Amino acid sequence: MRITNDAELTKYAAKHPEAANSLRRWSELTQSSSWRNLAETRRTFPHADAVCECTVFNILGNNYRLITKVNYGYQTVTLIHFLTHSEYDRDKWKKDCGC
Repeated sequence: MRITNDAELTKYAAKHPEAANSLRRWSELTQSSSWRNLAETRRTFPHADAVCECTVFNILGNNYRLITKVNYGYQTVTLIHFLTHSEYDRDKWKKDCGC
């Protein structure tokens, strides 16, 4: 998988340095994968969830959520949001996922 806007990971890590190692690991695992569907994504990240047009990943346990759009046909992942658990619970991000 190719992360189309991977520079965002650096921004996320700078804003939340405690999550930097987890983000780096997520990136490494994602870029070395070639998922064809959510079931395959869950083999790498068991807690990945589909929410409308997005795929949501837990980062650093249950502390952060990485909101992405995965295009399995083009083998790309686009980063949409990186949120704390409380920010995620406000659901404002859902409009960016077509909900």
